[in-house]
Amino acid sequence: MSNEVASKIIQKALDEGRTYLLEPEAKEVIRSYGIPTTNFKVAKTPDEAAKYAEEIGYPVVLKIVSPDIIHKSDAGGVKVNLKNKNEVIKAYNEIHENVKKYKSDAKITGILVQEFCPEGREVIVGMAKDPQFGPALMFGLGGIFVEVLKDVSFRVAPITRYDAEEMIKEIKAYPILQGIRGQPPADIEALIDILLKVSTLVIDHPEIDQLDLNPIFAYPKGAKAVDARIILSKQ
Repeated sequence: MSNEVASKIIQKALDEGRTYLLEPEAKEVIRSYGIPTTNFKVAKTPDEAAKYAEEIGYPVVLKIVSPDIIHKSDAGGVKVNLKNKNEVIKAYNEIHENVKKYKSDAKITGILVQEFCPEGREVIVGMAKDPQFGPALMFGLGGIFVEVLKDVSFRVAPITRYDAEEMIKEIKAYPILQGIRGQPPADIEALIDILLKVSTLVIDHPEIDQLDLNPIFAYPKGAKAVDARIILSKQ
């Protein structure tokens, strides 16, 4: 059964002729399925950004929210580890200037103010629709392991708890998640839970064509999706 919050967000994007969700929309969708993600609010003014930063707690990250900017970093649309009100206001204004220089006619919906997460073990959970099999889930270690080594595992949704566990254990880099050289192990249970919830989400909402939670920071206790991207099927 589809989730009402997710259904409304997806329908709104489709009604506006968009085939993707903005980051805050994607995060609302995954959060509505119990997938842990960063605390965030969307600010429309520098003062609002400072107020939200205070509420969320320093340090914070600021990111551009625009339907015309897909790669935020390329546009100078991301500022991280901001520690006080002055830094937030300065970063807010700089992001606006950078984005206007990068694409002068870019529509700016607002600026995302989100908590700055301490780094954990980086993993990726993704989904892409296979024309033959339907939604195929992917799991792997984030960063260089995905880019260079293509160290990932796949299963067709819906998956069981056993499938999720197998997906995690199958990757070559699994020992890194178990903890090596004195590092604590990552919370495997939390990653299994995320995989199962993503499986439910994509089965409930066949309009989702692609999904990327990258990175997810896995900690000794818990895990959190720091970024979320959802692409919708053309209707």
